[in-house]
This record gives sequence, structure tokens and C-alpha cells, in this order.
Amino acid sequence: MIRRQALDNGLTLLTESMPDIRSVTLGVWLRTGSRHEPAPVNGISHFLEHLVFKGTETRSAREIALAADSVGMQLDAFTTKEYTCFYARTLDEHLPAAIDLLADIVQRPRFDPTEVERERQVVMEEIRMVEDTPEELIYDLFSGHFYPRHALGRPIQGTGESVRGMSRRRLMGFFRGAYRPDNMLIVAAGNLRHGKLARMIEQAFGAMEPAQRPARPARPPKSRGGLITRSKKQLEQLHLLLGLPAFPEDFAGRYNLIVLNTLLGGTMSSRLFQKIREERGLAYSVYSALNAFLDCGFLMVSAATSPAQGLEVVRLTLDELRELGQRGPGEEELRVAKEHLKGSLMLGLESSSSRMSNLARQEIYFGRQVSLRELLKRIDAVSLERVRRLCRELFVDRELGLAAVGDLSKFRPRPEMLRL
Repeated sequence: MIRRQALDNGLTLLTESMPDIRSVTLGVWLRTGSRHEPAPVNGISHFLEHLVFKGTETRSAREIALAADSVGMQLDAFTTKEYTCFYARTLDEHLPAAIDLLADIVQRPRFDPTEVERERQVVMEEIRMVEDTPEELIYDLFSGHFYPRHALGRPIQGTGESVRGMSRRRLMGFFRGAYRPDNMLIVAAGNLRHGKLARMIEQAFGAMEPAQRPARPARPPKSRGGLITRSKKQLEQLHLLLGLPAFPEDFAGRYNLIVLNTLLGGTMSSRLFQKIREERGLAYSVYSALNAFLDCGFLMVSAATSPAQGLEVVRLTLDELRELGQRGPGEEELRVAKEHLKGSLMLGLESSSSRMSNLARQEIYFGRQVSLRELLKRIDAVSLERVRRLCRELFVDRELGLAAVGDLSKFRPRPEMLRL
């Protein structure tokens, strides 16, 4: 049910047919994100993501919105560290309209000077909003400290200084270099026929010309540990993010790592949730997560607690990591984590939008499609010994990074605390 096709100009088309539903989600994905930006134009990918909706050669911003709303289409976009996505979710009968609209947006934006300045102010407000959102602020704070002097450490939305300095000419130049067919995936999932869709994509995107020269490969970062803080006394809670180096997205043992993260802090029955929230009542929110990129990654633990209890939350988290490093998980918690993960995967891939995103990410990071059957088989194959070996690799003799945002008057961690 999954088909892959390359157009003559280098564009890749991926489709998955889901004949039992009425929706189709179509995505245009660029292999360009904030890590591909020079420091002076940090945030330019995100700025362009905004700008292409502000008018094309044939449509105004209002006409773009009306074209989507008039057929009940969900039209949106997002930028990450390593890619940008524009997508439309619509009824199958309106798929031609979605193709036409997305093709217009990503190929023919007008970059009207008035709209550029107006949207610059919108992006500046978004940057200010991050400062008022501790969950986002702490991630940016941690990333900048953990990956110093590297694009992966810089914020996706850019900074006030970098966004103010982006001229219309610089925006258009970056657009021409990134929005090329050889840097692009078009991905669709839902009630569709591949052959018919391929002909429409060829007509809508086939005239795009590839780049004159390939993009330079991104260099991997060097991580560091240690403490970084931001005082915000007006916050009621102290927000904490603890992280340590892990592995890239295509790590051979990634299924062992995913299961490990699940039992550490990925569920309500996980070690961190049970110890910190259920047994001690120290935090409402506590979880672990994997941040994996093309050539590196880190495992993070996030929690929000009262300023007076911050050190205890850090201590308990480190105790759990050391326990896993020394003894590893038990057989039963491994079984529960694997079953939870399999259920989450199956439930999470029931919609056309989730299937579309899954297809794109598999292509970007693995260059092939991993079926749900293969995913479940790989999770079932995760063994206790492999996870224990991974725990010893991750949680023994490692330096961690720690970011804290909030009232720091009672938070004085000692440097030696951040060594496993």
C-alpha cells in the first residue's frame, strides 16, 4: 500500500493508500530546518514558513485562507531543527484543490515588502511568547548550553536580533536555495490512488528546477554538561530539564532505546512518574523523552516543581538513572513498557495525518519505509540483556546537563551532582 516514486527533477513522492477512510493528508516536506542556517540568519526557515502563506503570484493571504476554508481543508505548517513541513488535510474529493494550493504556496510566494514587515512583527511576538512559556524557554536554554556554538543549539524561531536583520533579499535568496525539488518530499496518505496522484504532482511540481550544486552536509555538534539557569522569580514553579548524550535517529539499537525511555519516564507506570509524582508528590508533570537528530541526540528528563523541592527532584532523578546503570530494569517493567509502546504506535497511526508524517520521517532519517509489522517485531525482539547493556552505556560515568528556569533562590545544585 506504500509507493515511492522519483520525478525527473529529483522530487520524491511517497504515498500510502488507506481506502477505508474519506480523508487525505498531503504534505510538502523540505530537508531544511534551523540547523541548516548560518548564525546571522538563525530563524530564517521559520520566518519563510510564515511568509509563504502571506500571498503568492496569484493569491492574496485572504484568498489562500478562503481556498482552504471553502472546502473544509485544514492547512498548516511547522518548522523543526532538521525539516520544514507544509500540509493540508482534506476530504478525498478535494485533493486536487490541496495540491494546487500547496504547489502555489511553496513555489510562487510573492514576498510583498509590506507583508514581510508585518509578518516580521508576528515572528517577534512569537519569540516574546517563548520567553513567557517556561516549557519552551527551558528547552531552548538547555539546547544552547548543551550544543554550544552549533546550529542545533540555536532556537528554531531565531532571536530578536537575527529576525530584525533579515532583509527581503536575504529571505528570497535562502528560499531559492532551500525550496528545490531535490530537497523536497511530497507525501500523501489516505483515500487515494497513487497513479492518479502522481500525474497531478508531476503537473504541479514537475517544472521546478533542481539546485545547481548540492547542499553541504551539516556537521555534528559536540555536547557538554553542566548547569545553565534563567531567573524568573514571577513563576510559581521551578522548571527543570536534565539531559545527557544519547544517539542519532538511525541508531542501530534504537528500539532498545525507545523501550528504555518508555520505562524510565514515558508512561504513568514509569519509574520517574511513580517515584516523583505518585510516591513523593513533588511534581505534577515529570517525563523523559528522546531528542534524536541525523547525527546525534540526547535523552532528557523534564519536570516542574516548587522552588524548594528542585534539588530533591534532581536527586531522585539521578538516583533512578544510577539504579538503571547499575542494575538495569526488571523483566516485568520491560514487558509493560513494550506492550504500552506497541499499543501507542498502533493507535497513533490510525489517521491519515499521522501516517503521512510517519512516511516522511522514515524517508528523511532511514531512506526506507519501516512497516508497522516490522516495528512491532523489532519491539518484541528487545531483550532484557540488551536494555541493561544500554543502561550501562548511558548511565555509568557520564556528565549531564541541567537547565533551570524560575525562582532560583533555593536552588543551589553542586557541580558533582551532575556526574553519574
